[in-house]
Amino acid sequence: MKTSEIVIIGSGPGGSITAWELIKKNRDVILIESGSYYSLDSCTPYSTDEMKQKYKYGGLNPIITNPKISYVEGECAGGGSEINSGFYHRTPTNILEEWEKNFLIENFSIENLKSHFEYIENSISVSLLPENQQAAHASLKLKEGADKLGWENMEVPRWFKHKEDGTGTKQSMTETYLKWYLKAGGQLINDLKAIRINYKRKRWTIFCINTKTGEKVRINTKFLFLCGGAVSTPFIMKSSGLHTMAGNYLQMHPTVKVVAKFNEKINYSEMGVPVHQVKEFSPRISFGCSISSKPHLALALLDNDKYLDLVDNNWENMAIYYAMIKPSSNGRIWKIPFFNDPFIIYKLINSDLNILSEGLAKLCQILFKAGAKDIWPSIKDYGALSSPSDIKNIPSSLPRKNTNLMTIHLFSSCPMGENRKLCVANSYGKVFGYSNLFINDGSLLPTAPGVNPQGTIMAIARRNIHNFLDW
Repeated sequence: MKTSEIVIIGSGPGGSITAWELIKKNRDVILIESGSYYSLDSCTPYSTDEMKQKYKYGGLNPIITNPKISYVEGECAGGGSEINSGFYHRTPTNILEEWEKNFLIENFSIENLKSHFEYIENSISVSLLPENQQAAHASLKLKEGADKLGWENMEVPRWFKHKEDGTGTKQSMTETYLKWYLKAGGQLINDLKAIRINYKRKRWTIFCINTKTGEKVRINTKFLFLCGGAVSTPFIMKSSGLHTMAGNYLQMHPTVKVVAKFNEKINYSEMGVPVHQVKEFSPRISFGCSISSKPHLALALLDNDKYLDLVDNNWENMAIYYAMIKPSSNGRIWKIPFFNDPFIIYKLINSDLNILSEGLAKLCQILFKAGAKDIWPSIKDYGALSSPSDIKNIPSSLPRKNTNLMTIHLFSSCPMGENRKLCVANSYGKVFGYSNLFINDGSLLPTAPGVNPQGTIMAIARRNIHNFLDW
């Protein structure tokens, strides 16, 4: 049996920054990760190889709901930071105020979080594109359409270190906090999945299995931090018979996508991440442009598969765009007997389907203003919208049977705060009922923030671990 003063389960943004802050104070730490360790250049970014290497279940994660929603999670050292776009937002002030009031979170104003946001922004090089580098044409199309409509839009900062020639490197966890943690002598055990945890004599035993060899491993610790994310953190609590509220309230950003085709070339093989978002209706509805490689375009057109042949010859004129909402709906994470994986149910209410339909219509309006010739929404066999007049034919509520939605943002499954009717952990992530069990990941976010959440997750994680160190 391995022993350590502190064990952290999960090496995503929450877990990596927790590990880094602890090792700086010379604490005895073991960080465990169910996935393998890969460098950023181990495969082509946003490729099928990356999906096989770094995505949980290869990116095929269904949520039981109607309409269908798929989600993606990273399963590798660094977690979601290794596969996502690296977009960074501070939490909107009105969202922080809402959380502070409704969930009774102590010391949670923008001023309380300001130093943590600033530290993160400096340490992982949150920045805009350099002046000598133009945004991708597909991204600029979104800006063009929004500008013509007079709608607010922005280039979103990313955690990205640029070089003078315009190239650079995404500052994921394996490039920053996790790298620094290991350099400082921190222990990381990869390919080790925590199955359940047990509390006895004021210490925790983590029962694990090596995902490569099947070897069973136990680790004993005084302090345990759960940082596996909005699905894995409550699931391990449920698997261990801990805290009945864990996983009973899950939120996400439901997202509807379209493929748009233009007369001119807007896409190229090295395009990477489009950086513009439209915020005119935020946080209720936001719009952006997705990775639009040939494989991604083909996947996005599966709902209208008779048009798939267009991809081979026209992919340079095509790109994927999305409308994302801040929902009122919520879901639940279940532990089914004899199954080792979570079962997720999400009840998408009618009003959210109405907002998604509104978002789809507005997105098409933006794209037609930018010169789109054909737009295919992620609705089974819907066909193409070929002119602005076709927008009126979009149903006022997206059809449950035929619509395919997705999300890359999940949170809120173990909310933080002093309101015990709603919260699993206190204002600093300590799980109610235990003096030495903590949560420090996206599951703590009380509701959907309406923006890319990783800046929020990291700022809260740093705030919480500083409180622990002063404890």
